[in-house]
Amino acid sequence: QIFNGGPRACGTMTTGGTESILMAMRSYRQSGYSRGIRRPEIICSRATHAAFVKAADYFCMKIVIVPVDPLTRKVNLKKMKQAITSSTVVLIGNAPQYPYGIIDPIEEIAKLGRKYNVGVHVDCCLGGFILPFMDKAGFPIEPFDFRVEGVTSISADTHKYGFAPKGSSVILYANENLRRRQFFVATDTEIGIYPSPSMTGSRAGGIIAATWATLMYMGVDGYVKTTRSIVQTARWIASEIEKIPGLHVVGNPQACAVGFTSKEFDVYHLCSMVAKKGWELNQLQFPPGLHISVTFLHTKNGTSEQLIEDIKSCVEEIRANPSDKPTGFAAFYGSSQSISDRSIISGVVCNYMDVCLMASPSEDEKD
Repeated sequence: QIFNGGPRACGTMTTGGTESILMAMRSYRQSGYSRGIRRPEIICSRATHAAFVKAADYFCMKIVIVPVDPLTRKVNLKKMKQAITSSTVVLIGNAPQYPYGIIDPIEEIAKLGRKYNVGVHVDCCLGGFILPFMDKAGFPIEPFDFRVEGVTSISADTHKYGFAPKGSSVILYANENLRRRQFFVATDTEIGIYPSPSMTGSRAGGIIAATWATLMYMGVDGYVKTTRSIVQTARWIASEIEKIPGLHVVGNPQACAVGFTSKEFDVYHLCSMVAKKGWELNQLQFPPGLHISVTFLHTKNGTSEQLIEDIKSCVEEIRANPSDKPTGFAAFYGSSQSISDRSIISGVVCNYMDVCLMASPSEDEKD
């Protein structure tokens, strides 16, 4: 109901936003196969979540990445239209996108979907429990959900602003025909007939029950209240960051995330400095930037004010000492963008994950 689906709207629960996106892309791939498309294509902007790249890799699809407008950071609709081919099965719109909290022009993307008879998926993983309540909270926005003719699926995370336990999300479809294409059924193994509606075989019933309980506890009124507080705080943070000399908010963030950059100094240096004050900001690249997902904790008295004061003091220190360099992971981000061969970066990150997953040696092995 909160996404304004019709009588045929349906979906499934998943373990997170990535799985929701994977399931949607599998559905579109199967739809493409049924039409004789050998390698179905996804079209999305560069600001779209990496889970779509992962889906293309997993399911042997082709992903076509189009640029965003350099000022608004919304998907470049002209480039998206030019990228559509007879193999295109889905166009991706973000509501909002992760890096800068920008909402793509979903109605315009849906027009392209209708014109060329391809699906339109709205990635609402970040804003799934913010955007549906913004109108009632006093922040009207353009339609982004199943009210828009041509929107065929939506991914939304319950474990973010839905406040449900980590490891819960939903993938929603305009009708059951598309949902059916995400199902897997094996009929010829000795274990018997094996069906699964999503990626996982075993699923944690406790998380599903806890998610349902959270939704019932919060209710529409509860989500309207938290949305109002979060959006007010996010917009205040954006306006205060814009006032800080040397910083610039990217685009016009409307919901729960704010992205900003600097043309005067290494913004990753700022990231490493505010981390020492206890704040965790996320690094962005192409161009370098930082991201804040404003949560309900930021709305508590004095929290967002302290964040802005700490950012101000760190910026003042950076500008007073321009020769200082970022440290830690922030330094890695700064240097990685200058390496044109991205396979080198991939190799370094894989080595890092290997180390993270390595078991500690026993005492005998140490000897």
